Amino acid sequence: MVREKVRVSTRTLQWKCVESRVESKRLHYGRFILSPLMKGQADTIGIAMRRILLGEIEGTCVTRAKSEKIPHEYSTIVGVQESVHEILMNLKEIVLRSNLYGTRDASISFKGPGYVTAQDIILPPSVEIVDNTQHIANLTEPINLCIGLQIERNRGYHIKTLKNFPDGSYTIDAVFMPVRNANHSIHSYVNGNEKQEILFLEIWTNGSLTPKEALYEASRNLIDLFIPFLHAEEENLKLENNQHKVTLPFFTFHDRLAKAKLMKNKKEIALKSIFIDQLELPPRIYNCLKKSNIHTLLELLNTSQEDLMKIEHFRVEDVKHILDILEIKKNFA
Repeated sequence: MVREKVRVSTRTLQWKCVESRVESKRLHYGRFILSPLMKGQADTIGIAMRRILLGEIEGTCVTRAKSEKIPHEYSTIVGVQESVHEILMNLKEIVLRSNLYGTRDASISFKGPGYVTAQDIILPPSVEIVDNTQHIANLTEPINLCIGLQIERNRGYHIKTLKNFPDGSYTIDAVFMPVRNANHSIHSYVNGNEKQEILFLEIWTNGSLTPKEALYEASRNLIDLFIPFLHAEEENLKLENNQHKVTLPFFTFHDRLAKAKLMKNKKEIALKSIFIDQLELPPRIYNCLKKSNIHTLLELLNTSQEDLMKIEHFRVEDVKHILDILEIKKNFA
């Protein structure tokens, strides 16, 4: 059971996981509560969290398949029990776990007779299969079945295009949503003279992440959406103070990082107690830093731009994003 407390005004909000179970490899369930909330707050939070859980959490899918033996999507292959269309539908059901960005190539190379399952897919290092038993095809004769696959990480639901690609590949409907369902309910009660509420949140995932991980990522995504509003007034003040200037100063990565390190030298002891989850970083950048054992602001400032770029799946845009956040949060020094 997990408990977290957040201080809001004179109330202490507390959330905990009250139920967690694995119903199968591709179905995980979690039930969480958040309380005490003022009247109306539970519905506000519940509706927002449900929409983020179902629409904003990213997942990984097989999005395209190619084989020289496939003349048409609705054709058949000699020695294969399933039609090409059935094979594509089976590939659609494969659940993948990864932190990749962009697209990656995978493949199947199988010699029959025998059953082709998800465990026969040759994957890139950053991808793993949640359920290796997923059926793909049944080869009834001693033939070689070779299929090239494209794997992509994205969000939402992408319907395949009707056109065939010049390379002879076929697109596959992609359900990128790792959260299969999310519900919220509210329990109201009276505490003294005040009406309060308890929010119950239920989450079902496909096994590529746990309900707790989905809840955490949804929370971070929701916070990211509101960050511009939090800094809107601050930006307006900056513009007013610089209204007589023709241009605003430009800082290179090196200049801005050096400036941040100067702040670090002045407040090194204090920086040890500031953790990177307080910087409101996007979930992907936060996870990359955590996997590289960067937990505090001091550790982050001690890491050079070159070392950051060596982190797997880290991009130049991510370094710029970190520097922008450090500049916004100058008051941590």
